[in-house]
Amino acid sequence: MNERPPEWLHPPDLKSATAIQRAIADAVEQSDRIGPVRRVAGADTSMRWRDSHGPIHAAIALDDGTVGGATRIPPFPYVPGYLGFRECPALTAAWETLVEKPDLILVDGQGRAHPRRCGIACQLGVWLDVPTIGVAKSLLCGRQDGVLGEAVGSTAPIVDRGEVVAMALRLRARAMPVYVSTGHRVSLDSAVARVLRLSDGRRIPPPVRAAHEAANAIRRAAGVEDSILP
Repeated sequence: MNERPPEWLHPPDLKSATAIQRAIADAVEQSDRIGPVRRVAGADTSMRWRDSHGPIHAAIALDDGTVGGATRIPPFPYVPGYLGFRECPALTAAWETLVEKPDLILVDGQGRAHPRRCGIACQLGVWLDVPTIGVAKSLLCGRQDGVLGEAVGSTAPIVDRGEVVAMALRLRARAMPVYVSTGHRVSLDSAVARVLRLSDGRRIPPPVRAAHEAANAIRRAAGVEDSILP
């Protein structure tokens, strides 16, 4: 792991967290620095419905079926727009359990499509110095520019304050799109192309679905029955 200030994972307070998000956003590489991609993973978390204090169950699921998992009490309160500080410590712990690390991670959540350009895919990617892509089911900021076609592979830019921060991408005909954004070390064009290539005709790409299922399985194994995940 590259050396980063520990406050980038554990800010002392909300004011500091805002400044840290801006610093992380400045550290994000929006061009391709990927290398050979032999292993792809999805990353996701699960927690008890409406329980903002209880444990977060994190999973990084590789395409060969290997899962790195961890459960942690979130060190940061629930504040919209700052979820990375709650989830990244658990995801980092899950990463550390993996013997074989993935070369690319699709994160269930935002990348640059964030008010301060620092969604969880950016925060995790910069902290681990690993290529990441944000794959979100809804928008946190910005608006779609233009019409999104109904065919698989159709795209439309998401624009926030004059900047294209994500692409709406249709992975299943006439289904709701996903919103793909740069996390770290992957350009937006490459992110869209890779997510489309990994798609299997369902709305959510397989790496993200696998991580979702793995995180829920870790939560159930801990004896927690309901989940905040849809």
